Amino acid sequence: MDGLTFSCPVCGADVPRKAKSCPECGACEKSGWSNDSYLDGIDLPDEDYGRPASAPGMSRFWWIVTVILLLAFVLLTLRGMW
Repeated sequence: MDGLTFSCPVCGADVPRKAKSCPECGACEKSGWSNDSYLDGIDLPDEDYGRPASAPGMSRFWWIVTVILLLAFVLLTLRGMW
């Protein structure tokens, strides 16, 4: 039965080769799949695609900056009280 059906790219259900739409979700050639799309497969980018790469140690740098700023704020606040 391999050649008689293909997997719907929308919901993954088995669709008869000559079907006009998916019997499960109703997807059709006009809504996202065509006769050729199931043969190619889907070439999606990796999960990290598009995310800016952070330099090693940058997270540590921002923690240090945050602690210094908080200490400066606390010291300035305490000096204003006395």
